[in-house]
Amino acid sequence: MHGFQPANGNGSRPPRGTDASGRVVLRRRMRRETVIAFGAKLPGCIVAMEACCGAHHMGRVLVEQGHAVRLMSPEYVRPYVKAQKNDDRDAEAIAEAATRPTMRFVALKSEAQLDVQTLHRVRDQLVGERTALMNQVRAILLERGHVVAQGRAKLAACLTALLDTVAGSTLTPRMRTLVAEVRERWQFLDRRIAALDAEFDEQARTDENARRLTTVPGIGALNATALVAAIGDVATFARGRDLAAWLGLVPRQVTTGGKPRLVGITKRGSKYLRKTLIQGARAAMPTLRQGDTRLGQWLRGLLARAHANTAVVALAAKMARIVWALLRHGRVYEATAVAA
Repeated sequence: MHGFQPANGNGSRPPRGTDASGRVVLRRRMRRETVIAFGAKLPGCIVAMEACCGAHHMGRVLVEQGHAVRLMSPEYVRPYVKAQKNDDRDAEAIAEAATRPTMRFVALKSEAQLDVQTLHRVRDQLVGERTALMNQVRAILLERGHVVAQGRAKLAACLTALLDTVAGSTLTPRMRTLVAEVRERWQFLDRRIAALDAEFDEQARTDENARRLTTVPGIGALNATALVAAIGDVATFARGRDLAAWLGLVPRQVTTGGKPRLVGITKRGSKYLRKTLIQGARAAMPTLRQGDTRLGQWLRGLLARAHANTAVVALAAKMARIVWALLRHGRVYEATAVAA
């Protein structure tokens, strides 16, 4: 078995090869571009790597060469680094961690999955840029006595009144030009985001798994396509709670002396997936809590003893478990009515 540590730059990294007993049989320093050529000369073996940028591409190439690739989160490799950290000990830790029977491995992602995830990252960046522009415009207007209520529609209406009517004379000519340029940029971002949303809608209609997830309350095309692309093979998770834990939606334990204590959620995994699930749960909660279903009954009981924000996160974790069940068993969501 060989342990590789791919790097983001062009620096050299020392792949380390070990036999079944863990004895080092190979130690060689090479660059990223030479790792694939080196792997082509090796007989089929287990190749362990940290799941970092470029690891999925390299992993797919190594699989085509006949190797078994094991990707691991750097967080799980860190405890196996002995003493001071350096490249050689990193490779040693990767090889050691890959042999542990309890180690959790990251499934290789296909190019199609990475494409969808990239589109989601670009959309999230565009939304953040649009929010920054809106905040900047609000600050410019506030300094000139124009207080705008929250909401994109109200800000857009205020800009229309200031720039497209006689009331716009309250701004200096230079500020009118500047605010008009910012509004054009805002409108451009709106069109880019709308185009990506339309693309996600089309994917949710054509992809069977994504279409199945859209039957869950609080999960739309955006959530469904992001979850399908990130999860891949749902068999990676043994049960629904494992998926919720992977998304960082389960309580974090601080246990000592046999006294368990739960202190908020772990917030592990993808922040984007967790954010979109919580937003979907918050949007769906008013309707779900009024329904005469088992989920509505559970939600009403939870709201009676917990804060609304706590209930939203708990509902997001419940949704993650439902997502696992639908993908694992190939079914659509059906609300179960409460027995009379």
